[in-house]
Amino acid sequence: MDLQPTETTAPAGSAIAPSRRGRRPSGPLAGSLAAGSPAAASPTAASPALRLWRVPLARQLARFTGVGIVCTLSSLALFALCRPWLGAQAANAVALILTSIMNTGLNRRFTFKVRGAERLAKDHLNGLVAMAVALALTSGSLAVLHWMDPSAGVVAELWTTTVAGWAATAVRFALLRLWIFRRARDA
Repeated sequence: MDLQPTETTAPAGSAIAPSRRGRRPSGPLAGSLAAGSPAAASPTAASPALRLWRVPLARQLARFTGVGIVCTLSSLALFALCRPWLGAQAANAVALILTSIMNTGLNRRFTFKVRGAERLAKDHLNGLVAMAVALALTSGSLAVLHWMDPSAGVVAELWTTTVAGWAATAVRFALLRLWIFRRARDA
């Protein structure tokens, strides 16, 4: 099997040069993947991180985590902003509803690579169902907190909703991947 690169048509300065077996790095990485080297002959010789990134679930979890960080910070900020005027439960609901719409849109585009208007409304409607699960978990946790400590402050409420949100996040990812965006499961 010949692993020698064919003529390079990559733009000047590009780190990628075509080969008969697909695309292979050149330049600084070429030494580690030179033709005839063990790394070039064995796809399992790639770094563990690179092998892991080839798994669709791992890519989706990484992108989902990034979206989740942005949405969690937004939700916490909205909760803290609305809390003095609306109370804990209403502030939680407002923050979750607004960030859920943002979360579904970002996950649709970045995590599952779904673009275009086809099924956009249905995806957002289904995303609101996933948000209802999160709302039940976080509202329930707030109710338990206030039952146990009626004078709990904003900091305790934020910690409570954050911890409950972690459980809701696991449920949300499963719902997004297995139900809402199952058509893009390998994105």
